[in-house]
Amino acid sequence: MDFITLNNGVRMPALGLGVFQSSADETAAAVEAALRTGYRHIDTAAAYMNERQVGEGIRASGVDRDEIFIETKVWISQYGYDETLHAFDISTRKLGVETLDLLILHQPAPWQFDVTLEAYRALERLLADGRVRSIGVSNFTPTHLARLAEGSTIVPAVNQIELHPYFAQKENEAADTAQGTVTQAWSPIGGITFYPGWSDGSSRNPLSDPVIAGIGAEHGKTNAQVMLRWHLQEGRSAIPKSVKPQRIAENFDVFDFELTPKQLAAIDALDLGVRGGPDPDEVRPPGQFTIPED
Repeated sequence: MDFITLNNGVRMPALGLGVFQSSADETAAAVEAALRTGYRHIDTAAAYMNERQVGEGIRASGVDRDEIFIETKVWISQYGYDETLHAFDISTRKLGVETLDLLILHQPAPWQFDVTLEAYRALERLLADGRVRSIGVSNFTPTHLARLAEGSTIVPAVNQIELHPYFAQKENEAADTAQGTVTQAWSPIGGITFYPGWSDGSSRNPLSDPVIAGIGAEHGKTNAQVMLRWHLQEGRSAIPKSVKPQRIAENFDVFDFELTPKQLAAIDALDLGVRGGPDPDEVRPPGQFTIPED
């Protein structure tokens, strides 16, 4: 396992299991399989509606809580100082834990950024009180990070953003690095590219990219494994999602080979600059959905 030391000294396993779009029925088994495989980092979110099942999987695994890095996110309907403190209570109750290793804001919500700032100040309070070990953000662009810095005290430990070979986000990553924030890749193997399609009507995705496949053939590894190794060697955290035990194990089998500088550069050159997920500046209706407390 590789670890990344965050800007407050906390050590975070660089590779984790993501559970975005994992159904409640599948999540507990996926988390249990991941922890039994060797994962020690689980990423979830209030908006995924599966925090309770993540907790069930953790307990079923038999792995001590102190060995597991648990990360979750506050949704925009929970933003505001008191509201975010309450969101922490809801998440920890569902997960069945007393503290969190990383708590982050899910979106910048720039159309109501004063409320976003209040939410972040609540994270700062939770950190000061020892209820979370580290705090951060998700989907924040350099502009959002600059606005956050003007109204907060603590630099985010992590910024979780869409990042894969077809959307490398070099400017965003550079902004993170400049302020001491770790970039964490969601959709690290390009899964988000499977859904919207490309403007030219094609269905290409990194899992079938011939450049990545060629690199994988040199190491006896799959496209997914090559991409995860690319993230790790470039200093990022990655949280691939799967509910299949075989794929979960495959995604963890990335610590026994190393990409060459030429191979890393070849993957870097695949960047198309095309976002697959939602634009962080897109306005979301206030009542888009709310997080149930039970």
